[in-house]
Amino acid sequence: MKKTKIIATLWPASQSEEKLTELYNAWVNIIRFNFSHAVYDNAKENKNKISKLNSAWLTKLSCLLDTKWPEIRTWDLSEKILFSKWDLIDIYTDLEKSEKAEKSLFCDYMYLVEDLNVWDFIEIDSWLLKVKVVSKSTDFVTVEAWSDCLIWSRRHINLPWKSLRLPWITDKDKQDVLFWIENDFDFIAQSFVRSKENVLELRKFLDDNNWSHIKIISKIENQEWIDNLDDIIEVSDWIMVARWDLWIEVPIESLPIYQRRMVKKCLESGKFVIVATQLIESMIENPFPTRAEISDIFNSVMQKADCLMLSGETAIWKYPVEAVTMMKNVIVEAEKQIIYKHNDFLNNWLSQRNIEKKLLIKSALFMADELNVDAILIFTRTWLLARLASAFRPNKDVYAFTGKKASLKYMNILFWIKPTLLKDWSDSYVTNLKNSINILLEQWKIDENSKLIAITDIQIENKEIPVLEIITIKDYI
Repeated sequence: MKKTKIIATLWPASQSEEKLTELYNAWVNIIRFNFSHAVYDNAKENKNKISKLNSAWLTKLSCLLDTKWPEIRTWDLSEKILFSKWDLIDIYTDLEKSEKAEKSLFCDYMYLVEDLNVWDFIEIDSWLLKVKVVSKSTDFVTVEAWSDCLIWSRRHINLPWKSLRLPWITDKDKQDVLFWIENDFDFIAQSFVRSKENVLELRKFLDDNNWSHIKIISKIENQEWIDNLDDIIEVSDWIMVARWDLWIEVPIESLPIYQRRMVKKCLESGKFVIVATQLIESMIENPFPTRAEISDIFNSVMQKADCLMLSGETAIWKYPVEAVTMMKNVIVEAEKQIIYKHNDFLNNWLSQRNIEKKLLIKSALFMADELNVDAILIFTRTWLLARLASAFRPNKDVYAFTGKKASLKYMNILFWIKPTLLKDWSDSYVTNLKNSINILLEQWKIDENSKLIAITDIQIENKEIPVLEIITIKDYI
């Protein structure tokens, strides 16, 4: 069994019920909907497919909506333009003027001329075309091409090392979030987070629409956001190391350092972290990965990330299931090399009562290692106990039981947590324990001689009292 969870992106190669089931059986935990490209009708149809498969217990998949959010792009072109190295190109912020000029492009960032200086660089179409500013005018900058490139419509533009004056939540973003609420998605990945205020603004929008419980994954994608990382981690539920835009915005040779630093900070804060982009990109078109990709996955696991995310690998072309299977195999092999130390993390996001639960969980994990028990059982309504156990990085199997479907889907993203829905959830701990043992005996490698540690919140006079018990299966059957 793997501990690190896998997120797979949905698109034509993976959106049939058959393919979704295959992805789940290959150990995908979460399905990502990319709303940079999604169409509502298609997204709703695919979300309904996943709900149908989950209801039939053929899968236990959670759903993540990845927002588009503000970005900078070129505009529509009637035909592709070939730029050659050392060409001079005028980049306009006035669409009408750009259409009349030769060797020109339009940029939809209205502050382009104000914010750029001579000698600054611009990255166009994800680094395919790098240009240097050589002069400025009233409504355009003249740049020098540093490579040959064929440019098509609506190419992405990056302005490295610049603090951007972009609007935050656009009308399109609000529509996407409302669609997400109406269709009961589980997580929202917030693109281009620049500061904690951006996250708080989204939280307010969710609060205003009575969905404050939804979990926010903040995507870190440029130097400005790295500089504000501590504050962003504090107000976020998860962090995503979004390497696609990040490697354009910072020196590519520094990318592994930034990834390592972000993962480490998240672990120290008890917040969860996802590593994303190009982990096994060659398998979009090839049946086998490169050796460098295998090392990339291995190193991300060794850094103890919670999740690894596949984008184009499962969304397009030929080998979506094979890519997941290969990633799973590397994850399992890497995890054999790690002994988790249960390092402590900050209490910033915990109440005093929850700090007590955290210390109980920590004690349980050390006891599980020392006594060499077979597994840990957690009974949770709100999934907090499972979240705390995951943040400590358990060495033993952790089976988390809940009576709430929402908690089940949230736990899908937690490192090394195996969530199960107890359909007959009871206020009686003993009843839940006996029901869970029946499931374990039927579905997992547990027998009557297995020794377990069980953790739950007992309700006494409307108070939750966290309790730990060491049990042997045969005493309850």
